[in-house]
Amino acid sequence: MTTFALIGAGPGLGLAAARRFGTAGHSIALISRNTQRLDGLTAELAGDGIKARGFAADVLDTESLTAALYAAGTSLGTVEILQYSPVPRADFMKPVLDTGADDLDAPLAFSAKGPVTAVNAVLPGMRELGRGTLLFVNGSSAVRPNPNVAGTSVAFAAESAYAHMLHDALAAQNIHVAQLIVPGAIRPDSELSSPDALAQRLYDIHRERDGFRHYSEPLPD
Repeated sequence: MTTFALIGAGPGLGLAAARRFGTAGHSIALISRNTQRLDGLTAELAGDGIKARGFAADVLDTESLTAALYAAGTSLGTVEILQYSPVPRADFMKPVLDTGADDLDAPLAFSAKGPVTAVNAVLPGMRELGRGTLLFVNGSSAVRPNPNVAGTSVAFAAESAYAHMLHDALAAQNIHVAQLIVPGAIRPDSELSSPDALAQRLYDIHRERDGFRHYSEPLPD
């Protein structure tokens, strides 16, 4: 059994994605800073008959993130699918004219160094398996910079560039890299951007392995 590792585990999209990949037969590694939340999520998944474990880590702490992914692969099985979708902090959202150089340190660590750390942790196992999927979930500022959320716009652009380069570099190794853009809020009542709809979309991207960038719904004009 291989593992679906979710960085940014939470009760919305995170839980829905974990449930979708878990029902497909993967073990689930939930990674978050909030250990109490992890306990609740793993208990909920266990109630569905899904094997899941929580691993505490902060994406801003590269050592803890590497250790969590190593522990997940060792205890649950090789990580075949990695989803990177932690929610950016509110202080990343300053307007562009209020953003100084130091204000970019945390967003870039969150959305650039974090993904690089995570990918480097799981890539050896995927290469041994001979297959793998790397999924990146971002908001619309990844493709349409928003001057009201400058830190996230800059950092998501860096994450997008890194993921796109991975897509090209790893295709020959049967490791598929894809990005899902969610233009608006994730809402339970949304046909295309509810947690369950997005989880199914991510699973379809993993299975179909077609192209790099996908949208949950069209970008608004």
